[in-house]
Amino acid sequence: MNIVLHKASDRGISDHGWLKSSHSFSFANYHNPQMMGFGLLRVINDDQIEGGKGFDTHHHRDMEIISIPLAGSLEHKDSEGNHFILKKGDIQVMSAGTGISHSEYNHSSDELAKFLQIWIIPKQKGIKPAYQQKSYETEDRQNKWQKIAGQDAIDINQDANLFLTDLNAGKSIKYKSSFKNNGVYVFLINGQIELLKQNLDNRDALAISSPINEFEIKALANSEILILDIPMTE
Repeated sequence: MNIVLHKASDRGISDHGWLKSSHSFSFANYHNPQMMGFGLLRVINDDQIEGGKGFDTHHHRDMEIISIPLAGSLEHKDSEGNHFILKKGDIQVMSAGTGISHSEYNHSSDELAKFLQIWIIPKQKGIKPAYQQKSYETEDRQNKWQKIAGQDAIDINQDANLFLTDLNAGKSIKYKSSFKNNGVYVFLINGQIELLKQNLDNRDALAISSPINEFEIKALANSEILILDIPMTE
């Protein structure tokens, strides 16, 4: 098992005024040849959008795009006719396939919208574009894993699973990879945790390459944790 600590302070930063982003991996004008992704996980953007602002209509293809709202609300429109508002507790998965255009705006005129956007390289290219959205009860992730995307959840065009947990200070939780040859990317949204002799603070991450043995996470403070169980090769 190979582990690499990714500190939040090492992420790339973009500040466009209306949009502030932290990039875990190379994206747009941020390029770091040492941070091009983790296996087939290509992007984790930690975005903050000012009230009334957002991304105009733009195009994607052959990418699994997952949005996780953290605060405020996002308005989504796309070329497939979908028009939805997302808030914390909602998860959105967009399979771009042969091509889809969409826009994302802060639904509020005066409240910040904060969300994570994740890109995963798909298992099958050239599929029909698809949009899925589901609301999850946050209490159902209290001190246990809640699968938010993947097998038996919102489907992803990849052998990948995503989980969230809200882990209370002093509590521990175990995790074992869902797939034999996958890696696991532990992203600490908020809090402080300890795992595999590493301490993580807000927005730190731990990249754990396969083979994955079962490991335990201990919360040193109330913590919100995202796990991405990701294929390492196509």
